[in-house]
Amino acid sequence: MGKELLNWEHGNWIGQTLEVPNGVCAVPGKDLDGYPKDLPYTDEVKAATDHLYEQVSDFIPEFEWPAYAPLVHAINTLKTQKNAVVLAHNYMTPDIFALVGDYRGDSLGLAIEATKTEADMIIQGGVHFMAETSKILCPDKRVFIPSMRAGCSLASSITGEDVRLIKQRYPGLPVVTYVNTSADVKAESDICCTSSNAVAIVEHIAAEWGVDKVIMLPDEFLAKNVARQTGIEIIAWHGRCEVHARFSAEDVRDMRAANPGVVVLAHPECPPEVVAESDFTGSTKAMSDYVGDRNPAKVILLTECSMSDNVAMANPTVDFVRPCNLCPHMKRITLENLYECLRDETNEVLVPEPMRAQAYEAVMRMINVSFPKEKGYFDPDSPIKDIQVI
Repeated sequence: MGKELLNWEHGNWIGQTLEVPNGVCAVPGKDLDGYPKDLPYTDEVKAATDHLYEQVSDFIPEFEWPAYAPLVHAINTLKTQKNAVVLAHNYMTPDIFALVGDYRGDSLGLAIEATKTEADMIIQGGVHFMAETSKILCPDKRVFIPSMRAGCSLASSITGEDVRLIKQRYPGLPVVTYVNTSADVKAESDICCTSSNAVAIVEHIAAEWGVDKVIMLPDEFLAKNVARQTGIEIIAWHGRCEVHARFSAEDVRDMRAANPGVVVLAHPECPPEVVAESDFTGSTKAMSDYVGDRNPAKVILLTECSMSDNVAMANPTVDFVRPCNLCPHMKRITLENLYECLRDETNEVLVPEPMRAQAYEAVMRMINVSFPKEKGYFDPDSPIKDIQVI
Protein backbone atom coordinates (compact mmCIF):
# COMPACT_ATOMS: atom_id res chain seq x y z
CA MET A 1 0.00 0.00 0.00
CA GLY A 2 1.49 3.34 -1.04
CA LYS A 3 2.13 6.06 1.48
CA GLU A 4 -0.54 8.24 -0.08
CA LEU A 5 -3.19 5.71 0.96
CA LEU A 6 -2.09 5.96 4.57
CA ASN A 7 -3.16 9.59 4.81
CA TRP A 8 -6.62 9.11 6.30
CA GLU A 9 -7.15 12.66 7.55
CA HIS A 10 -9.81 13.48 4.95
CA GLY A 11 -11.42 10.06 4.69
CA ASN A 12 -15.10 9.21 5.08
CA TRP A 13 -16.49 6.03 6.58
CA ILE A 14 -18.79 3.93 4.39
CA GLY A 15 -19.94 0.85 6.29
CA GLN A 16 -16.80 -0.53 7.93
CA THR A 17 -14.62 0.83 5.12
CA LEU A 18 -12.82 4.15 4.99
CA GLU A 19 -12.99 5.87 1.61
CA VAL A 20 -9.96 8.05 1.01
CA PRO A 21 -9.26 10.35 -1.96
CA ASN A 22 -6.83 7.95 -3.66
CA GLY A 23 -8.46 4.64 -2.89
CA VAL A 24 -10.46 2.64 -0.37
CA CYS A 25 -9.07 0.87 2.66
CA ALA A 26 -10.08 -0.20 6.15
CA VAL A 27 -8.57 1.47 9.18
CA PRO A 28 -9.32 -0.49 12.35
CA GLY A 29 -9.53 1.32 15.63
CA LYS A 30 -8.98 4.88 14.41
CA ASP A 31 -10.67 7.72 16.27
CA LEU A 32 -12.32 9.32 13.23
CA ASP A 33 -15.67 11.00 12.70
CA GLY A 34 -18.25 8.38 11.80
CA TYR A 35 -16.34 5.53 13.43
CA PRO A 36 -17.52 4.37 16.88
CA LYS A 37 -15.04 5.97 19.25
CA ASP A 38 -15.98 3.72 22.14
CA LEU A 39 -15.15 0.45 20.36
CA PRO A 40 -11.40 -0.20 20.21
CA TYR A 41 -9.98 -3.50 19.02
CA THR A 42 -8.75 -4.83 22.34
CA ASP A 43 -7.37 -8.19 23.41
CA GLU A 44 -10.76 -8.91 24.95
CA VAL A 45 -12.53 -8.24 21.65
CA LYS A 46 -9.99 -10.33 19.76
CA ALA A 47 -10.46 -13.28 22.12
CA ALA A 48 -14.25 -13.03 21.91
CA THR A 49 -14.46 -12.77 18.12
CA ASP A 50 -11.50 -14.61 16.56
CA HIS A 51 -13.52 -17.80 16.23
CA LEU A 52 -16.19 -15.96 14.22
CA TYR A 53 -13.91 -14.77 11.46
CA GLU A 54 -13.78 -18.17 9.76
CA GLN A 55 -17.46 -17.83 8.80
CA VAL A 56 -16.91 -14.62 6.83
CA SER A 57 -13.29 -15.00 5.72
CA ASP A 58 -14.35 -15.28 2.06
CA PHE A 59 -16.09 -11.89 2.24
CA ILE A 60 -14.09 -9.80 4.69
CA PRO A 61 -10.32 -9.41 4.11
CA GLU A 62 -8.31 -10.36 7.17
CA PHE A 63 -6.77 -6.90 7.47
CA GLU A 64 -10.29 -5.43 7.74
CA TRP A 65 -11.43 -7.77 10.50
CA PRO A 66 -10.22 -5.50 13.35
CA ALA A 67 -12.70 -2.89 12.08
CA TYR A 68 -15.61 -5.34 12.18
CA ALA A 69 -14.81 -7.27 15.34
CA PRO A 70 -15.47 -4.50 17.91
CA LEU A 71 -18.92 -3.84 16.43
CA VAL A 72 -19.79 -7.54 16.32
CA HIS A 73 -18.67 -7.98 19.92
CA ALA A 74 -20.55 -4.87 21.10
CA ILE A 75 -23.78 -5.91 19.37
CA ASN A 76 -23.69 -9.44 20.73
CA THR A 77 -22.92 -8.12 24.22
CA LEU A 78 -25.78 -5.62 24.11
CA LYS A 79 -28.19 -8.30 22.92
CA THR A 80 -27.52 -10.28 26.07
CA GLN A 81 -27.70 -7.24 28.34
CA LYS A 82 -30.98 -5.99 26.85
CA ASN A 83 -32.61 -9.35 26.09
CA ALA A 84 -32.74 -8.50 22.39
CA VAL A 85 -32.62 -10.52 19.17
CA VAL A 86 -31.59 -9.56 15.66
CA LEU A 87 -33.71 -10.81 12.75
CA ALA A 88 -31.37 -11.10 9.76
CA HIS A 89 -33.02 -11.26 6.36
CA ASN A 90 -31.46 -13.31 3.57
CA TYR A 91 -30.43 -10.08 1.84
CA MET A 92 -28.32 -8.78 4.72
CA THR A 93 -24.57 -8.65 4.19
CA PRO A 94 -22.63 -11.64 5.61
CA ASP A 95 -21.32 -9.70 8.62
CA ILE A 96 -24.86 -9.05 9.86
CA PHE A 97 -26.37 -12.32 8.61
CA ALA A 98 -23.75 -14.67 10.04
CA LEU A 99 -22.23 -12.83 12.98
CA VAL A 100 -25.07 -11.02 14.79
CA GLY A 101 -28.28 -12.52 13.36
CA ASP A 102 -30.17 -14.70 15.81
CA TYR A 103 -32.83 -15.74 13.30
CA ARG A 104 -32.12 -15.87 9.57
CA GLY A 105 -34.48 -16.27 6.65
CA ASP A 106 -37.21 -14.59 4.62
CA SER A 107 -39.35 -11.78 6.00
CA LEU A 108 -42.34 -13.79 7.16
CA GLY A 109 -40.21 -16.63 8.50
CA LEU A 110 -38.33 -14.11 10.61
CA ALA A 111 -41.52 -12.57 11.97
CA ILE A 112 -42.91 -16.00 12.86
CA GLU A 113 -39.67 -16.92 14.63
CA ALA A 114 -39.91 -13.65 16.54
CA THR A 115 -43.25 -14.74 17.98
CA LYS A 116 -41.49 -17.70 19.57
CA THR A 117 -38.72 -15.77 21.27
CA GLU A 118 -38.79 -14.59 24.88
CA ALA A 119 -36.72 -11.52 23.98
CA ASP A 120 -38.04 -8.09 24.93
CA MET A 121 -36.55 -6.29 21.93
CA ILE A 122 -36.45 -7.14 18.24
CA ILE A 123 -33.94 -5.46 15.94
CA GLN A 124 -34.99 -5.89 12.30
CA GLY A 125 -32.10 -6.60 9.96
CA GLY A 126 -34.16 -5.81 6.88
CA VAL A 127 -36.49 -3.13 5.53
CA HIS A 128 -39.34 -1.20 7.11
CA PHE A 129 -42.29 -3.39 6.08
CA MET A 130 -40.50 -6.36 7.68
CA ALA A 131 -40.23 -4.49 10.97
CA GLU A 132 -43.94 -3.65 10.73
CA THR A 133 -44.74 -7.33 10.13
CA SER A 134 -42.76 -8.24 13.24
CA LYS A 135 -44.72 -5.65 15.22
CA ILE A 136 -48.02 -6.91 13.76
CA LEU A 137 -47.27 -10.42 14.99
CA CYS A 138 -45.50 -9.39 18.20
CA PRO A 139 -47.45 -6.43 19.63
CA ASP A 140 -46.06 -6.90 23.14
CA LYS A 141 -42.45 -6.64 22.01
CA ARG A 142 -40.53 -3.50 21.14
CA VAL A 143 -39.43 -3.56 17.50
CA PHE A 144 -36.64 -1.39 16.10
CA ILE A 145 -35.04 -0.85 12.71
CA PRO A 146 -31.49 0.51 12.38
CA SER A 147 -32.42 2.92 9.57
CA MET A 148 -35.81 4.46 8.88
CA ARG A 149 -34.60 5.04 5.31
CA ALA A 150 -34.60 1.29 4.66
CA GLY A 151 -37.72 1.21 2.54
CA CYS A 152 -38.85 -0.89 -0.43
CA SER A 153 -39.80 0.07 -3.98
CA LEU A 154 -42.50 -2.60 -4.00
CA ALA A 155 -44.05 -1.65 -0.67
CA SER A 156 -44.04 2.03 -1.61
CA SER A 157 -45.89 1.35 -4.87
CA ILE A 158 -49.28 1.03 -3.13
CA THR A 159 -51.16 2.44 -0.13
CA GLY A 160 -54.14 1.40 1.94
CA GLU A 161 -56.20 4.06 0.16
CA ASP A 162 -55.30 2.43 -3.17
CA VAL A 163 -56.60 -0.89 -1.88
CA ARG A 164 -59.87 0.66 -0.73
CA LEU A 165 -60.41 2.14 -4.19
CA ILE A 166 -59.61 -1.18 -5.84
CA LYS A 167 -62.20 -2.95 -3.68
CA GLN A 168 -64.79 -0.37 -4.69
CA ARG A 169 -63.97 -0.95 -8.36
CA TYR A 170 -64.06 -4.77 -8.07
CA PRO A 171 -66.66 -5.61 -5.40
CA GLY A 172 -67.00 -9.24 -4.46
CA LEU A 173 -63.42 -10.21 -5.28
CA PRO A 174 -60.93 -11.15 -2.59
CA VAL A 175 -57.71 -9.15 -2.20
CA VAL A 176 -54.51 -11.17 -1.80
CA THR A 177 -51.64 -9.01 -0.61
CA TYR A 178 -47.97 -9.90 -0.69
CA VAL A 179 -46.27 -9.59 2.70
CA ASN A 180 -43.86 -7.12 1.06
CA THR A 181 -46.31 -4.32 1.84
CA SER A 182 -46.90 -1.76 4.55
CA ALA A 183 -49.19 -2.38 7.53
CA ASP A 184 -51.95 -0.14 6.15
CA VAL A 185 -52.09 -2.21 2.95
CA LYS A 186 -52.19 -5.50 4.87
CA ALA A 187 -55.00 -4.06 7.01
CA GLU A 188 -57.16 -3.50 3.91
CA SER A 189 -56.55 -7.00 2.56
CA ASP A 190 -58.47 -10.24 2.91
CA ILE A 191 -55.41 -12.47 3.14
CA CYS A 192 -51.65 -12.17 2.73
CA CYS A 193 -49.24 -14.36 0.80
CA THR A 194 -45.52 -14.91 0.37
CA SER A 195 -43.62 -15.93 -2.73
CA SER A 196 -43.51 -19.47 -1.35
CA ASN A 197 -47.28 -19.88 -0.89
CA ALA A 198 -48.76 -17.40 -3.40
CA VAL A 199 -50.26 -20.04 -5.70
CA ALA A 200 -51.73 -21.99 -2.80
CA ILE A 201 -53.18 -18.83 -1.20
CA VAL A 202 -54.78 -17.66 -4.46
CA GLU A 203 -56.44 -21.04 -4.96
CA HIS A 204 -57.47 -21.24 -1.31
CA ILE A 205 -59.14 -17.81 -1.17
CA ALA A 206 -60.84 -18.32 -4.54
CA ALA A 207 -62.36 -21.57 -3.31
CA GLU A 208 -63.36 -20.03 0.03
CA TRP A 209 -65.11 -17.10 -1.68
CA GLY A 210 -66.54 -19.25 -4.50
CA VAL A 211 -64.96 -17.13 -7.25
CA ASP A 212 -62.64 -17.80 -10.19
CA LYS A 213 -60.93 -14.39 -10.10
CA VAL A 214 -58.82 -12.67 -7.41
CA ILE A 215 -56.99 -9.37 -6.99
CA MET A 216 -53.28 -9.85 -6.22
CA LEU A 217 -51.19 -6.94 -4.97
CA PRO A 218 -48.75 -5.30 -5.46
CA ASP A 219 -46.06 -7.20 -7.44
CA GLU A 220 -46.97 -7.37 -11.12
CA PHE A 221 -44.38 -10.03 -11.95
CA LEU A 222 -45.22 -12.28 -9.01
CA ALA A 223 -48.89 -12.06 -10.05
CA LYS A 224 -48.03 -12.94 -13.65
CA ASN A 225 -45.92 -15.89 -12.53
CA VAL A 226 -48.71 -17.10 -10.22
CA ALA A 227 -51.22 -16.82 -13.10
CA ARG A 228 -49.05 -19.24 -15.09
CA GLN A 229 -49.45 -21.88 -12.37
CA THR A 230 -53.20 -21.75 -11.77
CA GLY A 231 -56.55 -21.59 -13.53
CA ILE A 232 -57.65 -18.72 -11.28
CA GLU A 233 -57.81 -15.39 -13.12
CA ILE A 234 -55.53 -12.75 -11.61
CA ILE A 235 -55.98 -8.97 -11.58
CA ALA A 236 -52.63 -7.40 -10.74
CA TRP A 237 -51.19 -4.09 -9.58
CA HIS A 238 -48.26 -2.41 -11.34
CA GLY A 239 -45.72 -2.60 -8.51
CA ARG A 240 -42.27 -4.08 -9.07
CA CYS A 241 -39.20 -4.91 -7.04
CA GLU A 242 -36.40 -2.73 -8.38
CA VAL A 243 -33.86 -5.51 -7.80
CA HIS A 244 -35.63 -8.38 -9.56
CA ALA A 245 -37.09 -6.23 -12.33
CA ARG A 246 -33.55 -5.51 -13.56
CA PHE A 247 -32.98 -9.09 -14.70
CA SER A 248 -33.79 -9.91 -18.32
CA ALA A 249 -34.07 -13.08 -20.36
CA GLU A 250 -31.05 -11.93 -22.36
CA ASP A 251 -29.07 -11.66 -19.12
CA VAL A 252 -29.81 -15.30 -18.37
CA ARG A 253 -28.84 -16.45 -21.84
CA ASP A 254 -25.59 -14.49 -21.66
CA MET A 255 -24.76 -15.96 -18.25
CA ARG A 256 -25.43 -19.48 -19.48
CA ALA A 257 -23.17 -18.90 -22.48
CA ALA A 258 -20.39 -17.65 -20.21
CA ASN A 259 -20.88 -20.46 -17.67
CA PRO A 260 -21.66 -23.78 -19.41
CA GLY A 261 -23.63 -26.19 -17.24
CA VAL A 262 -24.65 -23.56 -14.68
CA VAL A 263 -27.97 -24.05 -12.85
CA VAL A 264 -30.11 -20.91 -12.83
CA LEU A 265 -32.44 -20.26 -9.89
CA ALA A 266 -34.85 -17.31 -10.13
CA HIS A 267 -37.05 -15.52 -7.64
CA PRO A 268 -40.73 -15.23 -8.73
CA GLU A 269 -40.50 -11.42 -8.47
CA CYS A 270 -38.45 -11.64 -11.69
CA PRO A 271 -40.20 -10.99 -15.03
CA PRO A 272 -41.98 -14.07 -16.48
CA GLU A 273 -39.51 -14.13 -19.39
CA VAL A 274 -36.68 -14.56 -16.86
CA VAL A 275 -38.54 -17.33 -15.05
CA ALA A 276 -39.00 -19.07 -18.41
CA GLU A 277 -35.22 -19.11 -18.86
CA SER A 278 -34.52 -20.51 -15.38
CA ASP A 279 -34.09 -24.09 -14.20
CA PHE A 280 -35.94 -23.52 -10.95
CA THR A 281 -38.03 -20.66 -9.54
CA GLY A 282 -39.01 -20.24 -5.92
CA SER A 283 -38.77 -18.11 -2.81
CA THR A 284 -35.48 -17.20 -1.16
CA LYS A 285 -35.93 -20.17 1.18
CA ALA A 286 -36.75 -22.49 -1.71
CA MET A 287 -33.62 -21.37 -3.58
CA SER A 288 -31.48 -21.85 -0.48
CA ASP A 289 -32.98 -25.30 0.09
CA TYR A 290 -32.39 -26.23 -3.56
CA VAL A 291 -28.68 -25.47 -3.27
CA GLY A 292 -28.38 -27.29 0.05
CA ASP A 293 -30.31 -30.36 -1.08
CA ARG A 294 -28.97 -30.75 -4.63
CA ASN A 295 -25.47 -29.32 -4.28
CA PRO A 296 -25.11 -28.16 -7.93
CA ALA A 297 -21.56 -27.71 -9.18
CA LYS A 298 -22.22 -24.14 -10.33
CA VAL A 299 -25.26 -21.98 -9.67
CA ILE A 300 -26.68 -18.52 -10.31
CA LEU A 301 -29.24 -16.98 -7.95
CA LEU A 302 -31.32 -14.34 -9.71
CA THR A 303 -32.10 -12.26 -6.64
CA GLU A 304 -30.39 -9.72 -4.37
CA CYS A 305 -26.70 -10.50 -4.50
CA SER A 306 -25.96 -10.67 -0.75
CA MET A 307 -28.10 -13.80 -0.67
CA SER A 308 -25.54 -15.57 -2.85
CA ASP A 309 -22.88 -14.70 -0.28
CA ASN A 310 -25.00 -16.06 2.57
CA VAL A 311 -25.97 -19.28 0.79
CA ALA A 312 -22.33 -19.74 -0.26
CA MET A 313 -21.25 -19.71 3.40
CA ALA A 314 -23.45 -22.76 4.02
CA ASN A 315 -22.43 -24.50 0.78
CA PRO A 316 -18.66 -24.05 0.32
CA THR A 317 -18.36 -26.71 -2.41
CA VAL A 318 -20.77 -24.92 -4.75
CA ASP A 319 -19.39 -22.40 -7.25
CA PHE A 320 -21.59 -19.29 -7.24
CA VAL A 321 -21.81 -16.99 -10.25
CA ARG A 322 -22.85 -13.63 -8.82
CA PRO A 323 -24.82 -11.24 -11.02
CA CYS A 324 -24.86 -8.43 -8.47
CA ASN A 325 -28.14 -6.53 -8.26
CA LEU A 326 -27.95 -4.80 -4.89
CA CYS A 327 -30.98 -3.58 -2.98
CA PRO A 328 -30.06 -0.03 -1.92
CA HIS A 329 -32.64 -0.16 0.86
CA MET A 330 -31.29 -3.36 2.43
CA LYS A 331 -27.79 -1.93 2.28
CA ARG A 332 -28.85 0.96 4.51
CA ILE A 333 -28.66 -1.53 7.37
CA THR A 334 -25.05 -1.69 8.59
CA LEU A 335 -23.24 -2.96 11.64
CA GLU A 336 -22.74 0.64 12.75
CA ASN A 337 -26.35 1.72 12.71
CA LEU A 338 -27.47 -1.63 14.07
CA TYR A 339 -25.12 -1.10 17.02
CA GLU A 340 -26.34 2.47 17.53
CA CYS A 341 -29.98 1.40 17.29
CA LEU A 342 -29.47 -1.28 19.92
CA ARG A 343 -27.37 0.97 22.14
CA ASP A 344 -29.67 3.99 22.02
CA GLU A 345 -33.00 2.23 21.37
CA THR A 346 -33.77 4.53 18.47
CA ASN A 347 -36.10 4.06 15.47
CA GLU A 348 -38.79 2.11 17.24
CA VAL A 349 -41.44 0.86 14.81
CA LEU A 350 -45.04 1.37 15.92
CA VAL A 351 -48.30 0.35 14.24
CA PRO A 352 -51.64 1.87 15.40
CA GLU A 353 -53.63 -0.83 17.18
CA PRO A 354 -56.76 -0.83 14.93
CA MET A 355 -54.52 -1.14 11.86
CA ARG A 356 -52.33 -3.75 13.51
CA ALA A 357 -55.34 -5.88 14.50
CA GLN A 358 -56.74 -5.86 10.94
CA ALA A 359 -53.35 -6.62 9.42
CA TYR A 360 -52.85 -9.42 11.95
CA GLU A 361 -56.04 -11.10 10.74
CA ALA A 362 -54.85 -11.03 7.11
CA VAL A 363 -51.45 -12.44 8.03
CA MET A 364 -52.87 -15.14 10.29
CA ARG A 365 -55.38 -16.27 7.64
CA MET A 366 -52.37 -16.96 5.44
CA ILE A 367 -50.35 -18.70 8.16
CA ASN A 368 -53.27 -21.03 8.86
CA VAL A 369 -53.42 -22.30 5.26
CA SER A 370 -51.61 -25.60 4.80
CA PHE A 371 -50.40 -26.59 1.35
CA PRO A 372 -48.05 -29.12 -0.27
CA LYS A 373 -44.45 -27.93 -0.66
CA GLU A 374 -44.66 -28.39 -4.43
CA LYS A 375 -47.19 -25.54 -4.62
CA GLY A 376 -44.34 -23.20 -3.75
CA TYR A 377 -42.43 -23.93 -6.95
CA PHE A 378 -43.02 -22.24 -10.30
CA ASP A 379 -42.77 -24.34 -13.45
CA PRO A 380 -40.49 -22.43 -15.87
CA ASP A 381 -42.11 -24.25 -18.81
CA SER A 382 -45.66 -23.13 -18.07
CA PRO A 383 -47.02 -20.75 -20.73
CA ILE A 384 -46.86 -17.00 -20.09
CA LYS A 385 -50.32 -15.44 -19.77
CA ASP A 386 -51.57 -11.94 -20.38
CA ILE A 387 -53.34 -10.66 -17.28
CA GLN A 388 -55.07 -7.43 -16.36
CA VAL A 389 -52.79 -4.93 -14.64
CA ILE A 390 -54.39 -1.89 -12.99
